[in-house]
Parts: sequence; C-alpha cells; structure tokens
Amino acid sequence: MKAFMETWFRDWVVPGMRWTQVPRRVWRFLGLFSLCLLLTVGCGGGSQTSTAPGSPTSENGRVTIGTTLSARTLDPADAYELFPGILLYNMGDRLYTYKPGTTELEPQLATALPEVSSDGLTYRIPLREGVTFHDGEPFNAEAMAFSIQRFMENGGRPAFLLADRIASVEATDTYELTITLKQPFAAFPALLAFSGVTPVSPKAYQVGAGQFQPNTFVGTGPYKLGQFAPDAIRLDPNPDYWGEKPANEGIDIQIISSPANLYNTFRTGGLDIAYQTLDPDQIRQLIESQEQGGWQVIEAGTNVTNFMVLNLRAKPLDDVRVRQAIAAMIDRKLLNERVFQGQAEPLYSLLPTSSPAYRPVFQEVYGDANMEKAKQLLQSAGFSESNPLTLEVWYSSGSTVRNLVATTLKASVERALPGLVKIEPNSVEAATLFDNLDKGIYPTTLLDWYPDFYDPDTFIEPFMSCDKGSVETGCEAGQSQAGGSFYYSPRANELIQKQRAEPDQAVRKQQFSELQDLLAADVPYIPLWQNKDYVFVRNTVQGVAIQPTQQFLLWQIQK
Repeated sequence: MKAFMETWFRDWVVPGMRWTQVPRRVWRFLGLFSLCLLLTVGCGGGSQTSTAPGSPTSENGRVTIGTTLSARTLDPADAYELFPGILLYNMGDRLYTYKPGTTELEPQLATALPEVSSDGLTYRIPLREGVTFHDGEPFNAEAMAFSIQRFMENGGRPAFLLADRIASVEATDTYELTITLKQPFAAFPALLAFSGVTPVSPKAYQVGAGQFQPNTFVGTGPYKLGQFAPDAIRLDPNPDYWGEKPANEGIDIQIISSPANLYNTFRTGGLDIAYQTLDPDQIRQLIESQEQGGWQVIEAGTNVTNFMVLNLRAKPLDDVRVRQAIAAMIDRKLLNERVFQGQAEPLYSLLPTSSPAYRPVFQEVYGDANMEKAKQLLQSAGFSESNPLTLEVWYSSGSTVRNLVATTLKASVERALPGLVKIEPNSVEAATLFDNLDKGIYPTTLLDWYPDFYDPDTFIEPFMSCDKGSVETGCEAGQSQAGGSFYYSPRANELIQKQRAEPDQAVRKQQFSELQDLLAADVPYIPLWQNKDYVFVRNTVQGVAIQPTQQFLLWQIQK
C-alpha cells in the first residue's frame, strides 16, 4: 500500500494531486490532507447576497457542481488523485463496489464474490454478461484481463497496487476471470473496488509503458465523458448502461480557481452543489446561513487520518515511558475546537472511526490531556523541572493547519506542565521532510494518511510492519523505517501476516484489535484527528451523500 502523507503538495503545488515525484520508498507515506481544512487567508468573506432560495442553476435536469479540485488525467492506469478517482468511479464500473451507505462489498461487474483457493492465492471471478463499453464493444473476461494487465504494465502512478500483488491474470472462460496472487492477501477483493481498477475498451486503449490517454475515457459506467477541459467537465448519461440509470440528465462540473470564488459562486446561486474545497470560516458561515440561503449541509467523516510519528531511535523517545507520556499529554478536543472549529473528529487509533475494527485504544489507555499521568511517566523516566523534556515537533512548512496544531500543543502542554516539558515546533519544506523521514532525522513528525482502498490492512500494515530489524536496533528496512518511526515488533509482524492470510473476517477483526493494543502500549505513533467532509447542496437537489468509503455517487443526484 502506498497511500499518502502531507497536505503541502496537493494544497500548494497542484491542487488535487498526490505526491508522486519522490523516491518510491516515500510513496507509502505521502498523504492528502482534506482540502476542507485548508486555511486560506482572507477567503471567509465575500458577497453576502444570494439569489432566492431554490433558484435554478441549470436547466433540463442537469446538475452543476463546483470544485477547486483538478484532474490531471482520466486514464485509470495513471490516475492517482482524489478528483479523477471520483470521476472514474462514476464513469466506470469495477468488479466489486460498496453497497450505498455501507462499507459492505458487493459484486458489480462480477456476479459473485470470488472463489478463493485453499492456499489463498487463486481467485476465480464470474463476470456479468450483456455489458457493453461506451464505444459499443462487449465487456467480457478478455477485456477485464486486458484492463488489469494494462494497469500493471503501463507503469502509471498506481500500477504498484496490482503489480506488487498479482502474479498472473487470465480469462479462463468467456465470462470467468482467474487472478493468481504472489502471496495471500485477504483484502484483495477490496483492492478490486479501487476506482482505477475499472475495465476500459480494448479497442480504445493500448498496453505498453507510458501508453496513456489522459483526456478520454471509454468504460462501462452510467456516464459517458462529454467534455474534459481545464475549467469544465461534462458527464452525460449512458443510455445503454446495464445497471441503475442516472436520476439526473447529466453532470456539469465547474473547476473554480479558489475557495473564495467557490464560496461566492455557490452563495449567489451559480451552483447546485459546492464540494471541495472551502476553508473552516467559509464552512461555518454556510452552515449558519443554510436556512435563509436555501441550501442543505451534508456532513460526513472521512478516512483521512492524522497522527504524530515518534522516532524510536531518537533519545529519549527510545524510552517507552516518554512516548506514553507524550500520548497522555495530547488534548484532541482542544485541537478540534481551537484549530478546526469543530470540523474534525478526535481519533484514538490508526484505523478510522468508520472501520468495523476501530477501537479507541488511546482514549482507553491515556484519555485526553491526562497531565498527571504524563507527569508520573516523565518523572519515572528521570525528567524534572531541572531536567525537562525538550520535544521537537516537525511538520511541512506549507501546512498552515499543522503549524496551528504544533503551536496549540506547545501552549497547552507547557501551561499544564510548566518547566517539565518544552515543545519546539519546527517546519521544513515538504520535499526535504519526506527525503529525510527514513533517515531518522526528526524526533516527531506530524503527518496524515489517505488510503487507496477500504480495509483495515491499509491503515496498519504501512505503519507497524518491518521487513528487517530487531527489538534492540529497531526497523532497518521496511514500512516503519520508511515512515520514520523505526518500529519493530515481532508480534506485530506476525499478526499482520496472519490477518493477510486469514479469510475469516471475525478472526481478522480480533487480530486488528490486538494490533491496536500493541500500538497503544508501544506508542510508535499517536493518532490525533480525523478529517470531516462537507457538501453544500441547494434545496432543489436531492440524493447527495458522501459514502463511508468517501465516494460521491453522482448518478443518485436528482433535481
């Protein structure tokens, strides 16, 4: 899994883009901070006028959506950003998807869940008949195998997701696909629901390194691509779609230059829907004025998790009592109030709260702002007012939010433990931060994580696993070394491998429960907060919802 950390690249270099111009070892640890939390100076105001509630913004049942996100490409073999993922999810189908409103996998282009061999390596998948691509070509097992092979071989940004796991893919019958894995991976069906694993017409695409088509899309989904321009994207209903037909007559997406313009365009009636990205002041104002403005506020949690990495090689963080003391100092409720204006959610595990395996282990063990516990732990580790703990907290210089988090932590901890703890916030340019992460330069780092697919494995394995190391030396090669914690636990490694090979979800849940107990006991990371997501919708529009998997089902929207 190579999901991502840090807001800087997407928010300040190319909005909507994940960090990919870095060494591959860093790909696992470069994330997306929710653009809803971007603090844009001076964008909270703007015109307070509005059209009459419910005034139309488009005709003939088409829905107009405004966003500041951008789409670099629509080629599923190369698209690895937030916004293209939403577009592909609505223009294409996948073998498996999620039942709306749930995290329950269900067949889409497959007709049943896979038949898995006893060794966990071979997946036989029966496919739906009577499906055609947007260009009229038939969908079958050959087309699906072609699309997966192309995803792996063309060398796009998300290619590793399948290439690292699949040994072979073949059409074993006209409507039967057989995939053989390199090693067991219980989360594989969830990976097949990733937005980019969507079949494309073999007639319209080629297999070959770098053979991408960024400006077109020919899939099987409920919408066809009508227009793809830097400032506008048009999706038209697919009249030949095999499944649920769109409840609207099309989607018109406006790419808007700034949060301020998005805010004002929506308020003055120029959009049916505003989604990504608005700053907290704008969100607050839209929430407060929804009744008189004539719009609805859709709020949902996200799967973007935010945390502090603790470097177990850096003294005095090699002492577990010090790490536990830091965990006890954290006041998540204060961070949510002071930094996020209530537009975030306290997080007490590396798993998101929406995961069935989530346990608030840090709340159970440490609580929030448990300064007495922190004081006792620090004193037992030899710290006092004459020998205070000095803690460096590093973050990307481009992240206004993380600057506010670090300074808020400094103020709250130093006020509660005067003379005993000194916190030193430090920032560094994002590229430098990520280049040094695996070198052990930073004692603690504020980062975030955006998953590629929805399964507990993708929130745990990239942080707690290690390929080479020992309890004495820490992780010398592997995930936790790449991420800057250098955490090594034989039991964590064992549990991670067991859950990956375990078909019984109840057993996997228990294994993740034990992994979370290890996390709270060893404290290589401290979970801090989980982002919230907001959509603003005019009262003339229904059917808008953010899914638990963070997808946006455009075909359900109607005017």
